[in-house]
Amino acid sequence: MVWTPATDHTRGMADTQQTPLIDRHRAVLPSWLALYYADPIELVSAEGRHVTDAEGNTYLDFFAGILTNAIGYDVAEISDAIRRQLDSGVLHTSTLYLIRGQVELAEKIAKLSGIRDAKVFFTNSGTEANETALMLSTQFRRSNQVLALRNSYHGRAFGTVGITGNRGWSASSLSPVKVSYVHGGYRYRSPFGHLSDADYIQACADDLREVLNTTTSGDVACMVAEPIQGVGGFCVPPDGLYKAFKEILDESGILLVSDEVQTGWGRTGEHFWGMDAHGVTPDMMTFAKGLGNGLAIGGLVARPDVMDCLTANSISTFGGNPIATAGANAVLDYILDNDLQANAEKQGIRLSEGLHDLAHRHPVIGDVRGKGLMIGVELVEPGGKDPSPRAALRVLEETKARGLLVGKGGLYNNVIRLAPPMTLTETEVDEALDVLGEAIAVADRAADAVFEQHPGGEG
Repeated sequence: MVWTPATDHTRGMADTQQTPLIDRHRAVLPSWLALYYADPIELVSAEGRHVTDAEGNTYLDFFAGILTNAIGYDVAEISDAIRRQLDSGVLHTSTLYLIRGQVELAEKIAKLSGIRDAKVFFTNSGTEANETALMLSTQFRRSNQVLALRNSYHGRAFGTVGITGNRGWSASSLSPVKVSYVHGGYRYRSPFGHLSDADYIQACADDLREVLNTTTSGDVACMVAEPIQGVGGFCVPPDGLYKAFKEILDESGILLVSDEVQTGWGRTGEHFWGMDAHGVTPDMMTFAKGLGNGLAIGGLVARPDVMDCLTANSISTFGGNPIATAGANAVLDYILDNDLQANAEKQGIRLSEGLHDLAHRHPVIGDVRGKGLMIGVELVEPGGKDPSPRAALRVLEETKARGLLVGKGGLYNNVIRLAPPMTLTETEVDEALDVLGEAIAVADRAADAVFEQHPGGEG
């Protein structure tokens, strides 16, 4: 048989199909691309709030593709909207042409934003949205100085890594912007954490003034802030913190950019946007994740003078494309028509109360925090507040073994992140609490055993 490249290629493809997927993944994808679980799973089907893996195991999904499947799976209204667009034959045009679905979605978001005469620009992800926000802010203010919060996360691109205040996600010290970090987002481990809400806000505001006076030249472009820090462990500052910050920012014309990639679309329950809890309207908001319910879409909504400040031409090849905006329009309509914000608040209260009850029984739980269906459980070593990433890893594995998928994060990788679809039911909340109770009990016993062997800590 004469060898040809095509023949060899075909043989190689056939051999590859016999190789376990995890080995194929490791061979061709980056080593830094994180995977959950000692035995990673492949999800192959889904319905409602449940997903099924390639081995036939079904799980209640309490992380929703990192808060992205905001409504859940196999939702007819969304699937039908996407099919109608597919049937038209127009999957893509680019922003060089009018896109009706894009205009309609922008109109809805502009109205919901609360920003006067707002304009909207669509991207493909939250990272890209935050990159655009940095470009607009620095251009508008003619400054490369940016304020961010400690323990923050805003994406994995060059500029957004530069404003990420979490070493575990900061891959490079190089940055196109000069960043100064302020206190405020992560109250549980803050030096001001023991203070009352009012005193905490005042201490953080004083810190902001000092940072402006000591680490900047004054003409700062913007502050970028998550209303609830997502990757940082669902950390929630007191309501009113960002109002106090904005009063200081406004003195110098510094823009406030609210990163709503995880907190938007009613997930926090009490408000549609996370920043609403602080009684302030930001100059710009970035968004993504839940808007597409799995489709790749992000963007930002801003004051018209900020949005229109670019002096060069620009387009977006894929941002706000016909397929993504058809689906996103259906998602946003579904959220509003079914008042999923109210359901997020109702089920979030039930979930939070159950978790606080578990915290009273298990010392491994150091803190339960969050709003709506965005709740973090911080795990600690017995007898104090030392972070326990091993307990979080144990809970992650134990919940999977019992049919529940949860997230994990935090500055020290010791926080269990709970963010199920906003269509969650009471029965599913109770099911999840039962599983979490069992998993946390296992982690608690394991932590006690290690503590008895090493009362001074591991090492």
